[in-house]
Amino acid sequence: MDAISILQKSEQVSWDYDDEADVLYVSIGEPLPAVGVDIGDGMVLRYDETHNALVGLTVVGLRARLQQELNPTKG
Repeated sequence: MDAISILQKSEQVSWDYDDEADVLYVSIGEPLPAVGVDIGDGMVLRYDETHNALVGLTVVGLRARLQQELNPTKG
């Protein structure tokens, strides 16, 4: 199995948050089409099969996670 390049030095890290869906999209470098790998707990790694490199991360339910962490007794 080939190793996946986790973090290469990148000129750009960008993000977009979908408030309605409560989803955070993080892209490393220019956003590219990618294969998603569900790693559980609402997290999806995105990687470029051509270059065998991590190109992003999707976090589902970010607002709910932050509220739980900041107010654990109200969760």
